[in-house]
Formats: sequence, C-alpha cells, structure tokens
Amino acid sequence: MSNLVSQLKEAGKEDKYREVLEEIPRVRKDFGEPPLVTPSSQIVGTQAVMNVIAGERYKLVPKESKKIMLGEFGQTVKPFNPEVQKKIIGEETPITCRPADLIPPQLPQFEKECARWKQQDEDVLSYALFPKVAEEFFKYREAQQTKVDAAVADTENKAYPV
Repeated sequence: MSNLVSQLKEAGKEDKYREVLEEIPRVRKDFGEPPLVTPSSQIVGTQAVMNVIAGERYKLVPKESKKIMLGEFGQTVKPFNPEVQKKIIGEETPITCRPADLIPPQLPQFEKECARWKQQDEDVLSYALFPKVAEEFFKYREAQQTKVDAAVADTENKAYPV
C-alpha cells in the first residue's frame, strides 16, 4: 500500500488512490491471479497504478509485468487473460514449462572456478551465489590458515609477511 501511495505521489495523482484499489483485482485476474506476495504483489500494484495514471489499461507496461505474461515467474493459479497477454507480449513466445528447466547446469562451472579454495561443498554454493564476496572470504580464510597474507606478499622477492 505504501508503494502505491508513493507511486501516485510521484506522479502527482494521489487523488486516484481509490481507482487504483479498484483496478488491482482486475489486473490480478488478467495476470492469472498470482499470489499477492512479493514480488507479484508489487508487480500487480504497479501495473494497476500505471493503468490508472495512463487512463488506459496496459498502455504502459513495466518489464516485470511483461515477465509475468511471458511466464518467467512460473505458472499462475489460473490462465492469463489471452487478450491482455497478447497486448503485453505481442508476438513473443511465452514459456510453457518450468522456467528453471531452461537454465543450463551451472554448478560444474562454479565448482571449477572455485576449486582452488574449496574446502567444503558449501564453498561452491557461496561462490555460486556471491562470487566476489566468496573469493575475498576464501583469500582471507587461506591467509588465516597459512599465516600468509597474499595481499601483502612480495612474491618477486619471496617475502611473505605473517
């Protein structure tokens, strides 16, 4: 709700609040009745605000609304309104399978990339989720274990401060 008010204030249309509240269930129905939890609640709310502000339904469409209609967030409880889907995605082909099935396996690559630092399986997962942060942690952990800080080591003269 605070998001809706903020968006309306930004557009100078605070007086349209009631219209937005009435538009939300219509958008939700068009979108296949996704659950009103983050992020779908924000997407439905933002689309309702845009519909009201534009004075025309689905004239302005944020990329997140398009992603819902393309099936990138998965299947909804009910089917999309086909006319609205066509208006939003045009000739693009929607995803009809589980979206994650379209992602090629990545774990073997992450395993290779962090093999030098891997001490436990969780290290690979940390690297997959947060590569830069994990790498810094691995270097720190290695320095603590070896008592050599590679960041300050003079490898040319083979001087390794402790």
